Amino acid sequence: MIGRLAGMLLEKNPPQIVVEAGGVGYEIEVPMSTFYNLPASGERVTLLTHLIVREEAHLLYGFGTEAERRAFRQLLKISGVGARIALAVLSGMSVAELVEAVAMQESGRLVRVPGIGKKTAERLLLELKDKLGADFVGGVAISRQKPVASDVMRALLALGYSDKEAQLAVKHLPEGLSVSDGIRQALKSLAKS
Repeated sequence: MIGRLAGMLLEKNPPQIVVEAGGVGYEIEVPMSTFYNLPASGERVTLLTHLIVREEAHLLYGFGTEAERRAFRQLLKISGVGARIALAVLSGMSVAELVEAVAMQESGRLVRVPGIGKKTAERLLLELKDKLGADFVGGVAISRQKPVASDVMRALLALGYSDKEAQLAVKHLPEGLSVSDGIRQALKSLAKS
């Protein structure tokens, strides 16, 4: 198994890249989260990898962090989820966002990823529930939101705010608010920014 690859980055054609190591050019598929953090072509790069051997092909997948590779491997263990869907999930959200969506059982966040339908999203949440914990991302703080914050978040998303805007607004809410007061305060803070 090829677990790590270091070499010269030759080509970048999302989601595929070519890395030359030891005189061999390796075609590697990477999630967009890794792709955006790659150096320029012609520079050295080091990636953690996962090799899938099939009868007709050897497929190499690369990741910028150990958390991404671990999430990819957990996704592959789910029935009906192949490498293409696993890459789509990691391209559509960070590992921390995936862990948070699983912890809060929010299928709506997964459905926004291209190629993920409602049934697949619910199966992912069910299968990953006990496998992706706060410790999974290795030191990245995951904000476990209270039920009120989760309801406020859903309301803001339904009103058309982005995930980032909604999370920022909910993050600054004081504890002990009702859902309606939380929505009101979140809307006020969003109006100021």
